[in-house]
Amino acid sequence: MPTYKYEGAYISGEKVSGVVEAVSRNDAVAQIRQSCEIVLSLKEVPKTAARDPLARFHKISAKSLALTCQQFAIILKAGLPLVQTVDLVAGQCADKALGNLLRQVSEDVSNGWALSYSFEQRGAGSLPVTFRETVRAGEESGDLLSSFQRMADYFERMNKTHESVVSALTYPAFVIFVAIIVVSIIMGYAVPTFTGMFESMNIDLPWVTRALIAVNHFFRKYTLPLIALTALVPFAVRLYGATEKGGPRLARVQLKIPILGEIVRMSGASQFAHTMSTLLTAGMPILQAIEVSGRTMTNLCMSGEVLDTLPGVEGGRPLGECMRYAKELPPMLTQMTAVGEATGSMESTLKVLAEYYDNETDVRAKRALSLLEPAIIIVLAIFVVFILMAVYLPMFSMYSAI
Repeated sequence: MPTYKYEGAYISGEKVSGVVEAVSRNDAVAQIRQSCEIVLSLKEVPKTAARDPLARFHKISAKSLALTCQQFAIILKAGLPLVQTVDLVAGQCADKALGNLLRQVSEDVSNGWALSYSFEQRGAGSLPVTFRETVRAGEESGDLLSSFQRMADYFERMNKTHESVVSALTYPAFVIFVAIIVVSIIMGYAVPTFTGMFESMNIDLPWVTRALIAVNHFFRKYTLPLIALTALVPFAVRLYGATEKGGPRLARVQLKIPILGEIVRMSGASQFAHTMSTLLTAGMPILQAIEVSGRTMTNLCMSGEVLDTLPGVEGGRPLGECMRYAKELPPMLTQMTAVGEATGSMESTLKVLAEYYDNETDVRAKRALSLLEPAIIIVLAIFVVFILMAVYLPMFSMYSAI
């Protein structure tokens, strides 16, 4: 839909400017006249000016968004005008991509654009939908300050969760990396030396040694195809996950995996509760809040179940009742949402639920990682014992035959 920039005036002579989306110039004029009586000028905004073509390549971290929202909240609380606020935040932003986006937004706002509209046009590919919609809700309710304060808390929690996961995975990832290097050296240099010696002798080799020789020959022959396959499988899975049918299927499989499935389910429930609580507190209508919350969930199966509640809620049914038909959403989330809705305290109930599921996700993730570390050690120990048996058993046979 085309975007039009306009300048108008009231009968009193006061001038006003802004932007509207309309299917035609006549429709744009009709929309403008609903707020001001006289249209002084009307220009269509080129598509390239409304959206950064490289925005989809910029991925802004939750840490940068949390800091930016905190700066917005502090400066707005000081009473500075919005244009000056955006300028100051852009100048202090350490994230280059976000800083460039904010400078563009500052120019748009100074030209009469609404802040939420500029974020939507400039940051559709880089800013989370939660950020854009919360700013929109804050503008519509006339309380941008509270919206940025809530988003600062929201993205700070997201960043802490991300950092805790990365920190917990660092040691297992390092162990696996070192193990792969050690095994590669053993299979590439040490084992061929022993197997070549054993094959040159006319002795009956034990099955362990024969198995090691067969594995070594297999990897030496198919090393490059295996590396290519290892690189292509994640790429193929991602491509399949991007399809309309593949994404929900992979998401459903993810939820069925032992241990990991429960972590994903708890994390999805936390995302829903955090986002719904933030949006509803910002004054967003419940239908729009459900849609945005569903779209922000990373698991497409759970996301689809949340979005499937929209027709029922739009028809007048309670959200908690509609969520009862969802198979993958945790029962406690459904029940407590219904209780919060019935008592008129859904925002606070969802906030408590979000904290609960954050803790559950953290506990279950740490428990899974605590099981992963000994599992890695056990697998490495079995492999080392396998190699030692394959090497020493033929030697014992040779010594006993002497």
